[in-house]
Amino acid sequence: MSARLILQLAAVLGALTVAIGAFGAHGLRPMLEASGRAETFETAVRYQFYHTLALLALGVLAAVRPDVRGLDTAALLWAAGVVIFSGSLYAICFTGITKFGAVAPLGGLLLIAGWVRLLFAVSKL
Repeated sequence: MSARLILQLAAVLGALTVAIGAFGAHGLRPMLEASGRAETFETAVRYQFYHTLALLALGVLAAVRPDVRGLDTAALLWAAGVVIFSGSLYAICFTGITKFGAVAPLGGLLLIAGWVRLLFAVSKL
């Protein structure tokens, strides 16, 4: 995955994060509060946003240092982790089906794996 693709992924996730967060804060707030899921929703948005910013930094690093191997893998792990972790929390919020929570740890593991991959990639700088 090139630096350009990583940065484009960060841009798409960034736009989605702002849209989802705003929709939750304004359009869905009464429903989320009534169901007791406002905190779950905020956690999903927060982790999505943190990893969007991380992807942005990773894309810049990949552009500046295209010789560093493994940055693309970290990016893919983070993207998959966001989809699975935040996605499962969103699914709980929108459907009320708490069984989606069983999938969240897999997403968390992917996010952690992305950070570990980054550690190994930059240890050779």
